[in-house]
Amino acid sequence: MNLAGYSGKRTVRKMKKLKVWLPLLFAVTMILGMLIGFNLRDKIPSTQKFFQTGKHAGVQEVMDLIRLKYVDSVNVDTLSEDAIEAMLSHLDPHSMYIPPVYLTEANEDLKGNFEGIGVEYYIIDDTIHITNIFPGGPSEKAGIQQGDRIIKVNDSIVAGTKINHDRIKRLLRGEEGSKVSITIYRNNQPKQFNITRGIIPKYAADAGYMIDGSTGYIHLNKFSVTTYREFMKTLEKLQAQGMKKLILDLRGNGGGILDDAVNIADEFLDEPKLILYTQGANSKRRDYRTKRPGLFEEGPLVLLVDEFSASASEVLAGAVQDWDRGTVVGRRSFGKGLVQEPFDLKNGGQLRLTVSRYYTPAGRNIQKPYNKGRDVYDEELMNRVHNGEMIQQDTSTPKGPVYNTLKKKRIVYGGGGITPDVFVPYDTGSFSKEVSRLFYEQTFGKFVYTYFLQHKEELKKYKSADDFASNFKPGEEAWQNLRQLASKDSISLDHLTEKEKAEIEKRMKVYLARQIWRMEGYYVVSNKTDPVVLKAIETLQKQ
Repeated sequence: MNLAGYSGKRTVRKMKKLKVWLPLLFAVTMILGMLIGFNLRDKIPSTQKFFQTGKHAGVQEVMDLIRLKYVDSVNVDTLSEDAIEAMLSHLDPHSMYIPPVYLTEANEDLKGNFEGIGVEYYIIDDTIHITNIFPGGPSEKAGIQQGDRIIKVNDSIVAGTKINHDRIKRLLRGEEGSKVSITIYRNNQPKQFNITRGIIPKYAADAGYMIDGSTGYIHLNKFSVTTYREFMKTLEKLQAQGMKKLILDLRGNGGGILDDAVNIADEFLDEPKLILYTQGANSKRRDYRTKRPGLFEEGPLVLLVDEFSASASEVLAGAVQDWDRGTVVGRRSFGKGLVQEPFDLKNGGQLRLTVSRYYTPAGRNIQKPYNKGRDVYDEELMNRVHNGEMIQQDTSTPKGPVYNTLKKKRIVYGGGGITPDVFVPYDTGSFSKEVSRLFYEQTFGKFVYTYFLQHKEELKKYKSADDFASNFKPGEEAWQNLRQLASKDSISLDHLTEKEKAEIEKRMKVYLARQIWRMEGYYVVSNKTDPVVLKAIETLQKQ
């Protein structure tokens, strides 16, 4: 399985740094071990571990000597993990080591599911409030309801104990089929439920609806093993509703599994066409081509991208753009043109090693430079803000190689992301410090949840998210409730500008729609005023 995902939050940063000489020593020995492993890889059965050889690798010898001879007691596992990370720091920014303790969580987005009881929650006033329940999941089957407050999990009291998100997640999640006892507080009475944990889906296609009589909208938040299947199900649903034009939203999609992006591209491109190819110093060129008639090979198509669209998202956008199949709208994408391959290690961890670069059909590699170190690489997105690229179209073009699209011979660029065909600037309207805290500290999300519970019956009169978007307007009561809740967190809303107040009102509607209709409701309401979506609709109308 090849991965094409943007590793934004690197788990490995949680480990403590060592003195300079020790990581370098381990790095040298580990590199020797890897070189041996690469030479032997083709001779090793696929069921074996990547580093499995008849002899100890050099790094293991060093570990054994430290464990047996070193003057003080040390945690050799920690030393080994730090040594691996020190070595990888000399490679590209996306090769990474995942320690065993974090591997299950790291793989959840790729698998498209996790094991647990199937609830969303907020911690309000040191109490866990259940805000949403996954339809058909273990908690719904057991009778858990929105608004329930968890006071006990098995024998652990969780109310009033300053519990944090990580601890409650450890208590609620567990292997499929395992049981957990939950005591909740409802209508001033405690109730106990025994819940059998199950598989909880993490949907990639979290919104798919008709914007108008002929225009469909699909949002993909990642590329997991279920993304292509979810996309096809959503696409078929929209076509049954009369869809002739499609907006595919890849904004914020950091990538994931390459094959799912390739399969979706195959639905847009007729045969025979190259979708991309991959190649590396130790990996022969591999071509990915269309294989079958696609479900949407004809009809106006727009793809939305932004600075957080990465890797597998860029594979899909690059193929559509190079073949002039559709229009890319938004801002320049992240710029990750590297492919990782996962290798399971004997210690239970995993090495995701960059093994090749990918190239679009026109021959573009869109990987942005990383030869100035990881700090510079990580700051590149912020530099786009400072240099004006996010708001000025004439500064949004990367200074990379120039290519031509394959049909219309339009100019496109490599070396730094996918440059959109239609640029939409970033909204530079900034909030005051107080309003920023309202969202950053989750005060606003807690307000929306409590408002929903207090007005649940009233909100039932809105039959759809579209109806809600057109007719709901927050009243003075909502503003008073928000001010009171904000003041408890020492946030003052007494001096809002008109623009800030309008933005907060808009977010009230968007967040409430999410609370009632999940992520699809969120996008139905948000897209009514989203400048990128509005530009996409305008672009489709011209085709």
